Amino acid sequence: MARQERAIRTRRTILEAAAAVFDERGYTSATIGEILDRAGVTKGALYFHFGSKEELAVGVFEEQLAIALPPQSSKLQELVDSGLVMARRLQSEPLVRASVGLALDQGAMDLDRTPAFRMWIDQNTQLLTEAKERGELLQHVDVAETAELLVGSFSGVQLLSQLRCQRQDLERRVVVLFEHFLPSITVPAVLARLDISVDRAERLLAQVRREGEAAVAVEASVSSAPSVPSVSSAPSGPSGPSVPSVPSVPSGA
Repeated sequence: MARQERAIRTRRTILEAAAAVFDERGYTSATIGEILDRAGVTKGALYFHFGSKEELAVGVFEEQLAIALPPQSSKLQELVDSGLVMARRLQSEPLVRASVGLALDQGAMDLDRTPAFRMWIDQNTQLLTEAKERGELLQHVDVAETAELLVGSFSGVQLLSQLRCQRQDLERRVVVLFEHFLPSITVPAVLARLDISVDRAERLLAQVRREGEAAVAVEASVSSAPSVPSVSSAPSGPSGPSVPSVPSVPSGA
């Protein structure tokens, strides 16, 4: 277990270092040597987790979705939550910023950037498909087209926010995006119940943190609990009382 935890921490350290170097230098200019120096790990440790610089980039891409949010009664609320939390994480998490930066880096000609968009589109397609099955979407809505439109719109909004004010107003801009986008696809009764507030992402992330801390506390209490020794019951017989065990003699005596 301890070895597995160390491997997870090492992988995370490498990803954070790669994200920082990609963000500062761009994918094409970044080198494995710079990432190794930033991470403070050996080349063997890096190649144990990632076979190439491109695999590192894919690992960074995956971080944009590497969070489990609380389930909601409405799939469209989950769609909104994913967008609002993404906006919040873009402001506060370098790994997520690097992921989006890599996806939009037009200078990275030798990097296949489609996986970044594909992962995001697939996630939205899944949520929209489930929303349609539950009757949350208007009849005319094409799920695939809507998922791609939402991803493209979000990408443009976050880029504009980055250029204008280093994403300081991104959460508000995403709220405005949803306020314009959702009425065209959502059944009115569902739309009226959606929470599209600016502070929702922070409340969700606080809940995720609390649940994570509680899970860690439970795991720690279980692992630190004293083990109960097994008691072997010897069959009673007519042979009389049991003979006490003879203590072991220390070596070298």
